[in-house]
Amino acid sequence: MGQSVSTAKLTSRRDCNRSQRSKSKSTALIGQMQAEEAEEVERNSIDGLSDIISVLPDECLACIFQSLTPGDRKRCSLVCRRWLRIEGQSRHRLSLNAQSDLHPHIPSIFSRFDAVTKLALKCDRRSVSIGDEALAQISEHCRNLTRLKLRACRDLTDAGMLAFAKNCKCLKKLSCGSCTFGAKGMNAVLDYCPALEELSVKRLRGITDGAAAEPIGPGVAAASLKSICLKELYNGQCFGPLIVGAKNLRSLKLFRCSGDWDKLFPLIVDRVTGIVEIHMERIQVSDIGLTAISNCLNLEILHLVKTPECTNVGLGSVAEKCRLLRKLHIDGWKANRIGDQGLIAVAKSCLNLQELVLIGVNPTKISLEMLASNCQNLERLALCGSDTVGDAEISCIALKCIALKKLCIKSCPVSDHGMEALASGCPNLVKVKVKKCRGVTSEGVEWLRTNRGSLVINLDTGEQLDASASDGGGAQDNGVEFPPMVASQIGAPSIASSSTGRSTSHKLLGLLSGMSLVACTLRRFGNSNGSSQS
Repeated sequence: MGQSVSTAKLTSRRDCNRSQRSKSKSTALIGQMQAEEAEEVERNSIDGLSDIISVLPDECLACIFQSLTPGDRKRCSLVCRRWLRIEGQSRHRLSLNAQSDLHPHIPSIFSRFDAVTKLALKCDRRSVSIGDEALAQISEHCRNLTRLKLRACRDLTDAGMLAFAKNCKCLKKLSCGSCTFGAKGMNAVLDYCPALEELSVKRLRGITDGAAAEPIGPGVAAASLKSICLKELYNGQCFGPLIVGAKNLRSLKLFRCSGDWDKLFPLIVDRVTGIVEIHMERIQVSDIGLTAISNCLNLEILHLVKTPECTNVGLGSVAEKCRLLRKLHIDGWKANRIGDQGLIAVAKSCLNLQELVLIGVNPTKISLEMLASNCQNLERLALCGSDTVGDAEISCIALKCIALKKLCIKSCPVSDHGMEALASGCPNLVKVKVKKCRGVTSEGVEWLRTNRGSLVINLDTGEQLDASASDGGGAQDNGVEFPPMVASQIGAPSIASSSTGRSTSHKLLGLLSGMSLVACTLRRFGNSNGSSQS
């Protein structure tokens, strides 16, 4: 009987083991079937995706490509011949290494990229650049070019610029730097490009220095020019006829251009009455020039950077007449020629002031209090390299500047007590930047963060204190260039790159879902297919 019991137990164990083995086999079989089904579904989805993209119009694919990063655009061009063609035809902006060996490849490049309207030709300064023949050939392929940027193309001459200008009459913006063509080449552009709106010239070595310099402009382009920027020119005043003749000019920027500009500004403001922005950095200009500029009644933006001959008198003349002034940047270069007197004149007349940057200027509580009280729209304020801006001045700003949103303090004798005043002042303040102020400690900044949690504070103590905060080169070098404050910024979606066409297609399909144009197209094709099947 004991044997029968043990035999029965053994039999039940065998049956249990068989059952478990059969279940595991079934599970494995089911798992294999599921995997095969999933693979088949994936294949079908990929085939369906290919079918969807194959029926998309070229315009839809071009719209998608324009939303991709440059790297992803290149990868997409490798998927198939159609994508290669569409990507090339939809590319409007192109940047090329303009070395001499580019010349033989120009026909093939621009036969593919035949819709380019914005072109950059940049060459390394130690390399040989393209020459006149290459530029002329490019201009024949890009007759609809609207923007051209030339960098270090030292082998271009006046003849090449003439050939280019004759072919590209739709040009709206020209920027050239470290080139060697001269006044004849520049005049060719001004004579043959009537739509030119922006001109930026930097280190144009072909311009003759001295009295023998050939004048530039005005040409037919003078009537359309709205912005002129001249940088590091030996004889920038040879552009005088162009500036004087540009009656619709709105922005004039002069950086380190030699010559006596006091003689030219009276002529400019007498003919050009709509200027709203003037930027002068390290040029020879004095109160005479500022007095002439004061006749620009529509002036809204003025930058005086390292112009030591400009004093309170000239600034007062500008403030008295230019009452629409919104942005004022002054780098006094520690010359103490501009101070309370000039700033008080600004406070009395320029009530629309929104942005004030003072570098190497020594204002006191008197002028700062008047600016804070009168300029109720002041939103951005920067005080750099000032020996007179301390805790009392910061407390005054905190109490009076109700609209202030951004405050920058650099290399000023401010301490934690000044930071404490910001805890309860400036109700609209959103960001404070403190740099190289030895009296401000991390503990003081942390206390301010604790008591005003919504305030963004950037503290940079710096290992050494600059003897002069304005030795660098303008407001941007001092970290006080205020970007425009906007509610939101819309950019192109960032899509991870992939080396396979299949995964790229999946990413493109994800992008399709967010674009109404493509969605409408898909619905249209779906309806047409449904009707054909019925």
